[in-house]
Amino acid sequence: MTDPALLNDLAHTLRQSHAPGYQLFERFADEQTCKDMLDDMVELARRAAAEGDAGGTLVAPEQQQDLNGEQPEDFVSKIFRVQRREPFLRFLQRDDVCHLLTAALGPDVDCFLSQFIFKNPGARGQPWHQDAFYFPFKPARPVVALWLAITEATLENGCLHILPGSQNEPVHTHVPDRRENANYGYVEIVDHDMSASQPCLLQTGDLLMFDSHLMHRSTDNVSNGIRAAMVWHFARAGTEDLGQDLGSGKRGGPSPVNDWMPLIRNGETL
Repeated sequence: MTDPALLNDLAHTLRQSHAPGYQLFERFADEQTCKDMLDDMVELARRAAAEGDAGGTLVAPEQQQDLNGEQPEDFVSKIFRVQRREPFLRFLQRDDVCHLLTAALGPDVDCFLSQFIFKNPGARGQPWHQDAFYFPFKPARPVVALWLAITEATLENGCLHILPGSQNEPVHTHVPDRRENANYGYVEIVDHDMSASQPCLLQTGDLLMFDSHLMHRSTDNVSNGIRAAMVWHFARAGTEDLGQDLGSGKRGGPSPVNDWMPLIRNGETL
């Protein structure tokens, strides 16, 4: 899982030319860890709906009008700003997570964004994009994501698709998601050949690590079950967040979904 040879080559795997831009770690988390995360998010979604208390998180609902369900979580797209909650922070404090992040980013690392993805039956996928589009940082790189499969990810339930090698490209033009009732913040790349893309078929507990320039998307969930995932994003400590682009060259404060949290200093988890 954290073989020294693999760790030594991880930054190259994520960033360098002729490299795929991602690394898969199979069965990185056990099923109980994944269950604890899902249970916590279900409880939060229900409490937020009943009491209006999201506990400092940001609950983003699905915007499409044709979803079916009986519980509040059946209509949630994502919940942001969850990395300080116990099951998610406990995962980030694992030694093997620290080894991965320091191999890719160096000895001082911050977690600045976290999002739990429900992807309920009938939910649409997210179009082709690069995470770096959302991250107006200085320096712009390196920035990496950890994508944990909370449930199995299949072609039917809307797994990720990635374009290997695209981490070597600049951030492409993104336009707003052109579908009616698009979800909060969804944008898409429309000027690129994606024919060489590959699906990421994952088992519960599999962990995908990838560079912020890697082009990826997810497809619609046409199954009868949930395709849940947890995603964290990381940058080197000291990275400057230049704020949201408000148009006309003006910038506001950092994105409301961001929550900069010191995680690793001098190679040790805080």
